[in-house]
Amino acid sequence: MCDHHDKLRSNNRDLQSIEKQWDRREFFKKTSLGIGAMALGSLLNTEKMWSAVDPASAQRNSLSAFTKNKLGLPHHLPKAKRIVYLFQSGGPSQLDLFDYKPKLKDMFGKDLPDSIRAGQRLTGMSADQTAFPIAASTLNFKQYGESRAWVSDAMPYLSEVVDDLCFIKGMHTDAINHDPAITFFQTGSQQPGRPSIGSWISYGLGSDNDNLPTFISLVSKNGSGQPLYSRLWGNGFLPTEHQGVQFRSGKDPVLYLGDPENYDGNDRRQMLDYLKKLNGMAYDAFGDPEINARIAQYEMAYRMQTSVPEVTDTSDEPDHIFDMYGPDSRNPGTYAANCLMARKLLEKDVKFVQLYHQGWDQHGNCPGGVKYQSKNTDQGTAALIKDLKQRGMLEDTLVVWGGEFGRTVYSQGQLTETNYGRDHHPKAFTMFMAGAGVKPGFTYGETDDFGYNIIKDPVHTHDFQATLLHLFGIDHERLTYKHQGRRFRLTDVHGDVVKDILT
Repeated sequence: MCDHHDKLRSNNRDLQSIEKQWDRREFFKKTSLGIGAMALGSLLNTEKMWSAVDPASAQRNSLSAFTKNKLGLPHHLPKAKRIVYLFQSGGPSQLDLFDYKPKLKDMFGKDLPDSIRAGQRLTGMSADQTAFPIAASTLNFKQYGESRAWVSDAMPYLSEVVDDLCFIKGMHTDAINHDPAITFFQTGSQQPGRPSIGSWISYGLGSDNDNLPTFISLVSKNGSGQPLYSRLWGNGFLPTEHQGVQFRSGKDPVLYLGDPENYDGNDRRQMLDYLKKLNGMAYDAFGDPEINARIAQYEMAYRMQTSVPEVTDTSDEPDHIFDMYGPDSRNPGTYAANCLMARKLLEKDVKFVQLYHQGWDQHGNCPGGVKYQSKNTDQGTAALIKDLKQRGMLEDTLVVWGGEFGRTVYSQGQLTETNYGRDHHPKAFTMFMAGAGVKPGFTYGETDDFGYNIIKDPVHTHDFQATLLHLFGIDHERLTYKHQGRRFRLTDVHGDVVKDILT
């Protein structure tokens, strides 16, 4: 590695062509527009939207407080500065957690009327059933808080924070099987390959922290079930620096971040500078923007060697914090520990933190499965909301909880008085949101007495995505990216902001 590349000349015509392009680099250097500046400029256009806010203007709650970036963002006054998305993989049963249906007890074992099922698509796992016996939840429900929200006894800790939550009971989606349904929620398309929500946020708004990725994902080690693929936090066709970085549980949260054995790292900076020059030559020759993305990633990895160990160390958390998150929070990689980790990342202004927890796919033994999953997630979820609130962060941090679809009111397989299974149901289920710009202690949408059809205020997956972007100051119809001749957006050609749930 050296600086003598601009002296190289070849008799080969193909190489001469490349050499001419290298010469452009000298031009840029002489005009103070070197490749480093170009690469940096391409990133700065989206960075530090919040940290650059003028305090006086912000106090007036004015859009003028923000300096719009090159993409013209924010489009309108944002309410959310950061988000933690608690994805419950498998499809939690809304009928056993939040959507209380007392009349079902009187209909126990009766066949779900055709007028209610209305020819809706079923999965291959229950399509051949000769009967669809109604299974009322065996869990007990009570109303909590001033909002009088119904919550089952599977979620005792969450019942303590219902007045901070906005329940959306009219969620519906297009996909009925796990992978396309999760992919749809995370990318706006059932087909793999599109950018994830976090990548869109990163592309649009950039980072407020120079030393940590804008988008970080965590997967619980105490959940299992349907597989999760890294493309769920992938950047798709967006520049590579916008992909989510997975933090693993255990000794090395980020792979290959530490120095190799017997290497002290003292010449790391020098090595990166040379590497940057080589990549700069490659960019001059080929003009591939991914080369700039690679430069940015190397620089981020360098800074993360210091920042990641610091932010992933929870040893200095006081006992009362661990107690609030529950005993699992002392076990790295569990859902509760990841909730605590999420709070630390949000404190560092990581913009998009996504937790995945698997295991909500209760085709059989639904009551026991829901209780088990709730035991692993309830306290951590509630503690995260309480923790953000006590630190004054909930007002500009958006919390989202939900899965890819809900569960059927009829039993999949054998129904007994104490046990039942529930199949996938995409046409009516519950999610909740909390924090930045979302009405607290509020319930939106309603399902019929069977919890099978939405009778009031439906919210489609694309509506949810449009609303999420709206809270960040983004018009979902205007945040686009041109790829292979077409301008794409997260919500494709659909989606309406659900204004009724906004403060």
